Amino acid sequence: MQQTAHQVRQQVTESAPLDSRLRVVLLLEVRDGAQQRFLDAYDEMCHKVAAVPGHVSDQLCQSIENPAQWLITSEWESAAPFLAWVDSAAHREMVKPMHGCVNDTRSLRFSIMREMPTAPVAPRGRLQTEPRIGDGVVRHALTFTVRPGSERDVARLLANYQSPEARVDSTTRLCRTSLFMRGNRVIRAVEVQGDLVAALRHVARQPEVRAVEEAINPHLEVDRDLDDPESARDFFMRAALPAVHHRAAGTALPSEAERHALLYPVKPGCGSAVAQLLAREDELAAQDPANPVVESTVFHREDIVMRLIDVRGPLERNARAALGICGDRAPSVLGRLVEHSAADLAEEAALPRFLAECAMTPVTDRHAADY
Repeated sequence: MQQTAHQVRQQVTESAPLDSRLRVVLLLEVRDGAQQRFLDAYDEMCHKVAAVPGHVSDQLCQSIENPAQWLITSEWESAAPFLAWVDSAAHREMVKPMHGCVNDTRSLRFSIMREMPTAPVAPRGRLQTEPRIGDGVVRHALTFTVRPGSERDVARLLANYQSPEARVDSTTRLCRTSLFMRGNRVIRAVEVQGDLVAALRHVARQPEVRAVEEAINPHLEVDRDLDDPESARDFFMRAALPAVHHRAAGTALPSEAERHALLYPVKPGCGSAVAQLLAREDELAAQDPANPVVESTVFHREDIVMRLIDVRGPLERNARAALGICGDRAPSVLGRLVEHSAADLAEEAALPRFLAECAMTPVTDRHAADY
């Protein structure tokens, strides 16, 4: 049952000091095609709420995993002015324009207990000015290493298991799982509609998946016990390889597109720079209708950078596009950030060899029948 603002105010008064600063977090899912109306409504609301006594600041964020998911955070001098405002007729009128733009909202309120000194705010020009239009799919990857010499056995195990049920619940389903290896590193990329965490838990509970994971355990370089909650949590945190950028040239993949994965041999400390370079290059390349790469997703954590691409035609036909360095200066910049055997990546003849150094071996690629 939904609580009234009066009940919420009573609970906050009883459990949190009203004189401490308050952080309000609003999670939203914006409807397809309503992004611009949502942004216009937010801008209008910001101008009005700035004049509300006790309001300190507001911030709007868009998920890097699912562009349909948005986050609004606001800070208030204390809980009292916020609760007085949220229970007012002015608040109800202020948020009306947003109602037709969102499918779901969730509001959370927190007292600010500790705070670290903050660096100067970045110039506004560095902020994202345009919303990303997503396809409702959350992209994520898991990576781990196996003991050298066990690669062939691990690949066989990972290629020969029964796919789990695609439907997780009424709002979540598995769309596609792509698994690749390079040396002793394994990367499994998943695409999910709905709740990523629910999907990962669903997969982990399937008997056929658990049997494969148990069979792989002796081959892992770092031990894990998925039956132990703490060990499982440590593994998933250690293995997480988040998607930091996704770009598609169209709304649907052409049937002739083939999936490939490239693992860039990043120099120590250069992972972030490589991921940012690839993201910028993909944005530029997407404007070229002749580019054979129709979809690209960059995954990054520390110095692990993997780019998942769907390509028309042989990968080697256009090494520059496949590597994501179509810009004039991009090969030279990438060459300074990665380990490679070529003298200079700016030399066109060096790119096919570097492409072969990055290309991962496909193990399995499974997707739902209607995806």
